[in-house]
Amino acid sequence: MRRLYFIVVMGALGLCAGRADAAEVARLQNGFGVRYEHRTTVGDNTRLYLTSDSSGYVDVPTADILGYEEAAADSSAASVKTSLPVAASVPLGEVIGSVSRTYDLDPDLLNSVIRAESGFNPRAVSRKGAQGLMQLMPKTAATLGVAHPLDAADNVDGGSRYLRALLEHYNFDLIKALAAYNAGPERVAQYGGVPPYRETRAYVARIVHDYNRKKRAAGR
Repeated sequence: MRRLYFIVVMGALGLCAGRADAAEVARLQNGFGVRYEHRTTVGDNTRLYLTSDSSGYVDVPTADILGYEEAAADSSAASVKTSLPVAASVPLGEVIGSVSRTYDLDPDLLNSVIRAESGFNPRAVSRKGAQGLMQLMPKTAATLGVAHPLDAADNVDGGSRYLRALLEHYNFDLIKALAAYNAGPERVAQYGGVPPYRETRAYVARIVHDYNRKKRAAGR
């Protein structure tokens, strides 16, 4: 198999944020919520600290944040209602590195997909029921043999395996593969490419732009 690298011109991202000192939820454009204790601005990203001692955090593009709201007292994240186990012992970077080698995918691409899908929140559950870092629907997770969709390693492995299969199906056309990951292969077949859905087109553009930004930075 071959390691995959793509350079495509599309999309745009943005800037800016403030700081909070009480538990809040950052509401993202993709419909997810990330509960955090406090936040700071780091370049074009907002760093959301997940614990009061700042030992854990995720960086989210500031432009992807719609706003902030008070966290529910009885919930770890406003968008999450589940008791499935979540792995936190293995750093996400190690999980992505291992999985990218297994399926011969560029780790930068996986990072960009995860950023768009869940904002690096392993507990993310969408309104449609998609779960985890790579937002696997229950039926897809079951087909892929992912027993615990909210387990970071299990989820990324299953999502990466699915993405690799889509890339092979579309002869390594990244745009079609991403569109199929978001809207489903049947919609890509129906429209002969990216379906005319605003959400899907924005999703593809966001990932490609983020991925290209990583590659340009690496080139410099």
